[in-house]
Amino acid sequence: MWTAALVDVLAALDVEEKSARQALARTATDGWIAASRDGRRTRWALTPAGRRLLSEGAERIYSFAAEGSSWDGRWLVLTVSVPEQSRKLRHLVRTRLAWAGFGSPVPGVWISASPAREAEAKQIFADLGLAEGLFSFVGPFAGIGSPAQLVAQAWDLAEVAAHYRAFIEVVGALAPSSALDFLVAQVRLVHEWRRMPFIDPQLPRPLLPPVWIGAEAVTLFHAQHAAWAPRAAAAWAAQNPR
Repeated sequence: MWTAALVDVLAALDVEEKSARQALARTATDGWIAASRDGRRTRWALTPAGRRLLSEGAERIYSFAAEGSSWDGRWLVLTVSVPEQSRKLRHLVRTRLAWAGFGSPVPGVWISASPAREAEAKQIFADLGLAEGLFSFVGPFAGIGSPAQLVAQAWDLAEVAAHYRAFIEVVGALAPSSALDFLVAQVRLVHEWRRMPFIDPQLPRPLLPPVWIGAEAVTLFHAQHAAWAPRAAAAWAAQNPR
């Protein structure tokens, strides 16, 4: 993409030119994009690391469903000890495990209703240098307490539902008409939706409320994305000629 193209599109998203150029510089410094010169103009391309980051993110975003399907009743339970004084490390653990759909009912314990996420959890703790103190267990719920109580302690589903309602309101207010409008609407749509895999643990249907607003939201996202994508892509191509 050309610098001017990105600056113009970000302007339509209410981002000032100075901020847009600073964002480009920071993204390049972080190693996600790299610049090349064509006369007096600058063109940007994803680095291998940037392409991998966006590919993994896109897979998570576009394959995400707000309502789980079948479930065999088994839970994945992780126990790990992170030093209290290591606040940055504790924040990273919380952030990455939440993105992977885990919840924490009590300190030092993380749970997921998807045992298949064990490999992802193992990789997260390995990346953070905590693999040695990590233990995992897989099995059904026993006779003390209830799954509903466990879910209530590990996740705030009322807050998740509030995020879905806000998403539906934001997207419902978008009414693109011009070519640039469709591009801006598509960007806003994906920007609002990309947070959902981080917010929603994607619990199996038996663990969700009887009427789950996430199902309505995911239908809206895919419908609007399909409706706006062709004109948004054409607008970007016109904005960013090769």
